[in-house]
Amino acid sequence: MNDTTHTPADQQSRVRALLADAAAHYRATLREAPRAVAYLRKRGISGAGAARYGIGFAAPGWHELDAILAQHDLTTIEASGLQVFKDGEQPRRFDRFRDRIMFPIRDVSGEIRGFGGRILVESDTAPKYMNSPEGPTFKKRELLYGLYEAQAAIEAEDMALVVEGYLDVVSLAQAGFLPVVGSLGTACTADQIGALLTRATRLVFSFDGDAAGRRAAAAALATVLPFAVDANRIEFLFLPAEHDPDSFVRANGLDAFKTELAKAVPLASYLQQIISEGCNFDHAEGRSLCASRARAYWDALPDGHCRDELVAYCCRVTRFTEAELLDVWRLTRG
Repeated sequence: MNDTTHTPADQQSRVRALLADAAAHYRATLREAPRAVAYLRKRGISGAGAARYGIGFAAPGWHELDAILAQHDLTTIEASGLQVFKDGEQPRRFDRFRDRIMFPIRDVSGEIRGFGGRILVESDTAPKYMNSPEGPTFKKRELLYGLYEAQAAIEAEDMALVVEGYLDVVSLAQAGFLPVVGSLGTACTADQIGALLTRATRLVFSFDGDAAGRRAAAAALATVLPFAVDANRIEFLFLPAEHDPDSFVRANGLDAFKTELAKAVPLASYLQQIISEGCNFDHAEGRSLCASRARAYWDALPDGHCRDELVAYCCRVTRFTEAELLDVWRLTRG
């Protein structure tokens, strides 16, 4: 179809219609793709689990979407992120997602804003996971995988669990744990955290117990601190190093996962672990290091119980009085 000029609102409507058409195509393709179905079965995903989240499959070809795209203008196609546009002497375009399990990413009203694709056969030349490109329709910082499906459970249970992967979300929901969302493979943003804490007062971040999981937890910590008001409960769940939520619940069952969830570390306790790591409190250097680390967190925390606990803990381990500690922090601010 020839290119046409549209208003921004009209353009967004056209892009979302195209994304819905693509999602239907991917779902239909999955039904005719034994390799993709076998992969999902191997990962423990049932037909009902796939249907709940609208999981599909992008076939390996470079122009599998051509029949759908023919009904849309080039501006809409490019804005959708479904194809890659290459400039040059001979401009060309081709499907962005190829040979991938496709996970539609919806906004809270259920409209598809983009996709995440998991490669079917891992390769050194292609990323394992790929998201739609950033644009007016797909703003990763504002979206959470599975929030549309989970929001009723989040509000009913007054809690939300944040995991890292698409399959973590699907596996937990399939096992019966519904208030779960995914962070689209990146550290949670303030927009995402705010969206969850408008629906629940308890927020739990689940991370793998390995080094990468600890790094991801530290990134989440920095973003969540301004939300640590007394009305909110923010916790961190670290699974055994060999597991992510998907593998844990498949290996051990939902009851075992809930047992682990009950061990989630409150934010105040996790902060104490972070600022104390590697500090020898028998030496002045260790006490000083702990106090220095804590100051940045104290700056970021709102007034309330968590901030007070941080001060009390630092006084206890550094042997400063509260007045001395706060004076040091104020003098070194900036």
